[in-house]
Amino acid sequence: MPIVAAATGRARILAVDDDERNLLAVREVLDPVGDVVCAHSGEEALRCLLKEDFAVVLLDVLMPGMDGYETANLIRQRERSKRTPIIFLSAINKEEAHMLRGYDAGAVDYVFKPFDTLILRSKVAVFVDLYEKTREIEEKAAREQGLLEAALQAQAEKLEAEHALRRSKDQQEAILRSLPVVFHSRSTDEPFGPLFVSDGVEALTGFTSERFLSEPDFGVSRVHPEDRERVAQAHRDAASHGSYSCEYRWQAADGSWKIFLDQGVLAPAEEDRQRALFGTLLDITERRQLEEQVAHTRKIETIGQLTGGIAHDFNNLLASILSGLSLMERQVKLPDNARQVLEMTRHAARQGVDLINRMLAFSRRQRLSPTTVHLPKLAETLEGLLAPVLGGRIRLHWKISADIAPALADKGQLELAIMNLVLNARDAMPQGGTITLGAWNSRAEAASGLDPGDYVVISVEDTGVGIAPELLDKVVEPFFTTKEVGKGTGLGLSTVYGFAQQSRGALQIQSEVGRGTRVELWLPCSDEADIPAIANIAPASDMPRLEREKAPDILLVDDSESLREITAAMLRDRGFMVVTATGGAEALAWIEREPDRFDLIVTDFAMPLVSGLDVVRFARGLRSGWPAIIISGYADATAMKDRPDDVPLLGKPYPDEALVDMILELLKRSRHLAVRQGSG
Repeated sequence: MPIVAAATGRARILAVDDDERNLLAVREVLDPVGDVVCAHSGEEALRCLLKEDFAVVLLDVLMPGMDGYETANLIRQRERSKRTPIIFLSAINKEEAHMLRGYDAGAVDYVFKPFDTLILRSKVAVFVDLYEKTREIEEKAAREQGLLEAALQAQAEKLEAEHALRRSKDQQEAILRSLPVVFHSRSTDEPFGPLFVSDGVEALTGFTSERFLSEPDFGVSRVHPEDRERVAQAHRDAASHGSYSCEYRWQAADGSWKIFLDQGVLAPAEEDRQRALFGTLLDITERRQLEEQVAHTRKIETIGQLTGGIAHDFNNLLASILSGLSLMERQVKLPDNARQVLEMTRHAARQGVDLINRMLAFSRRQRLSPTTVHLPKLAETLEGLLAPVLGGRIRLHWKISADIAPALADKGQLELAIMNLVLNARDAMPQGGTITLGAWNSRAEAASGLDPGDYVVISVEDTGVGIAPELLDKVVEPFFTTKEVGKGTGLGLSTVYGFAQQSRGALQIQSEVGRGTRVELWLPCSDEADIPAIANIAPASDMPRLEREKAPDILLVDDSESLREITAAMLRDRGFMVVTATGGAEALAWIEREPDRFDLIVTDFAMPLVSGLDVVRFARGLRSGWPAIIISGYADATAMKDRPDDVPLLGKPYPDEALVDMILELLKRSRHLAVRQGSG
């Protein structure tokens, strides 16, 4: 343990040496200069430096374990001790190279053993004096700061007296004008007329302080009608409570409404003087807008998470329904009327799939294949698709910049997003009008909420009825619609919003009631490099099925009982041998027990405790390249980012043929690989 001197108020000196005799000598020599704290190693020295400050550190160069150079480097790396002077004590390293290494490590001086007591005391005294002078300056600065704060407090108290306010008005107003705060005082008698208003009120409201003082009711008259009674009540209550605080809307000179936070206290009573309220006025408009934006963003995120979870469960249900219908159709010969009912049921289920896909788009969990999209070519495609659905009363006008850059996005989803925006614009113009589709290049800075960089902006602008300001934040929420009942699902803008967010872009909406709406879709620019699309397994519908005696063994893993059993029945009907597992843990037990049995694993992704990806990783730990397929109700990009490239992803619900074809293709690849490895 380090030897610590008793606290005397004197400067402390840290001596570090593994030789107790050297430490005793240093303490004896430097005792008249300051309190010496002794440490026997670099580690002890560092612990001392963590607990207290030292005027100077005397550091032996050669020590067992951590030597002086290492200790000095660590001292310099710590914020608290990086400016503490270090004097190296050395008995043998007098060469210039060693001294230069010491100075490079942070030393300010060298003392060689055996040291001259006068030289050592003199050198240390210089740093101790400097340390004490610095401490005196800091203490003096602290005292001056205290005096300054006291002076400011005294000056604030002078404001309570009208004669002191008049005497120091010029000086005080110069200070007050530099602050984003308005200071005021008002009478405690209704109508609470102002007695004093600082000049900063002009920058806040657009009106001079003289306007408020000359017209006692002027300030209250600009308060929003819905807030006036509440403000007046707060001022009335101040007489009994001693203080008040209220927020209200106030109309500035430019016609805009600002949100003010008005706070004040009741001044002490004085003889022959009217009691007054002293207060401050803060513009909190921007703060409230930011809070509303954060709350809205959190709301959207929460709705997105809820929507994604619901979509995942519904995908399992719809997958079971569609697979069950296909299995029934293959195994039972149905009369025409029953087949018609089956097709109607399948059509309804597929409509449910479409609805779920749009919900996944909002929650940013749809599967995207970003590629380079050239907008002029996209416009040619959309022209033919949009013209028939717009009608003769609506004119479509294109304004695409000549130097427009290619966008990085999923082409199919981008087409769908633009069509959704155009159809929304059409519905907003029941009497007809013009829809303008524009596209240009832009750049986003860090403050815009987007990642800094180059973007392509696609705008859809109409001349329709517009959207009320209070509804602008709600129109991107799923199932919210301004259309009549039965004329809109409320998923159009929400899916576009989700697509933009998932594509690392943004959706911005500007609207004015009676004049129209403009929606901007911001997408990152493509660098024209080859963008690898998500690999899809080519259909193998024409591929011959395997004979029964050669039927592969498949391990099917899914925590949804209905979907698991229907899928197993479908695969068995196609000639496969199937073993089912109710979850990841049971699948791991099967794989560990019979590692050579299964030719292929088909597993759901989202399962409790052990995910489908965990199942694949465990299996491949036993057998490299084990063929596997992951099935998922939604694309969680973060969770699936480590999925092996040769493990395809199949989205629920899926056609039975898609799963069968994918299994056959993977088995075919596996056989080819086995043949090549055998011949090699």
